[in-house]
Amino acid sequence: MSTAVLPREATHGHRLRQSVLSMVIGLRPMLTVYWAVMVFALFFVGLLIQLVSGGVTASAWDYGTQSPKYFSMALGITITPAYFALLVSQGITRRMFSVAAGIYLTGAAVATSVLWVLVYQVERGLYAWQGWPDKLTNAHLFGSPSQAGLIFAEYFLMILSHEVTGWLLGITFVRFGLWRGVLLLPLALLPAAAAELLLVAQWLAAILNNVGYHRPPLAVAVPSVLVVSALGLYAGYRLLQPMAVKPPKG
Repeated sequence: MSTAVLPREATHGHRLRQSVLSMVIGLRPMLTVYWAVMVFALFFVGLLIQLVSGGVTASAWDYGTQSPKYFSMALGITITPAYFALLVSQGITRRMFSVAAGIYLTGAAVATSVLWVLVYQVERGLYAWQGWPDKLTNAHLFGSPSQAGLIFAEYFLMILSHEVTGWLLGITFVRFGLWRGVLLLPLALLPAAAAELLLVAQWLAAILNNVGYHRPPLAVAVPSVLVVSALGLYAGYRLLQPMAVKPPKG
């Protein structure tokens, strides 16, 4: 895995930038391959399948609405085992590592959300040109692919919260081992669960609506998801403080 060089004599700001750059360089193949696979396999192949099986009747891009959350959780899980020992052994403090991870995860959430917005817009233009219906197959904060702001907000919040859950999973299992990691699952899953319950979008929406639960106002839901995600990042920072570079296995 490629990383940026971290000279010990560098300033704190430079070392923070290099720490973030190390994550960007090292995880770039994982992120860009995922984007490429989703655009090709989900959008182009999904559209082709619709064309040869009776015609286009719904948004092809919307079929993969769950995927960014779970991929982003895996990305969050990867950060600690891949970079903690590497960066701390080069003189990066645990606090700086946590800040760098938070910056990287937020940037990755922004980038993936922008990609989802852009492909929705490309699809909308293509469907309008061909006269195809761009019906959404999942529940969302947005009702039409033209609502780019709401698309970005939904995906950013969902992705960020699941990244933070992955971040906590990676830290707890690396630090505490398997069994104590399992016991801490409720803490780790809290950011993702909060986003699902506060936004009531995508696959869980139908289940929650069927039991009479409905989304709170967005003015409450959006800042609440951001606060819970921020607290999750802080919890990860606190869990990292006493962690050894090579924690015991178990």
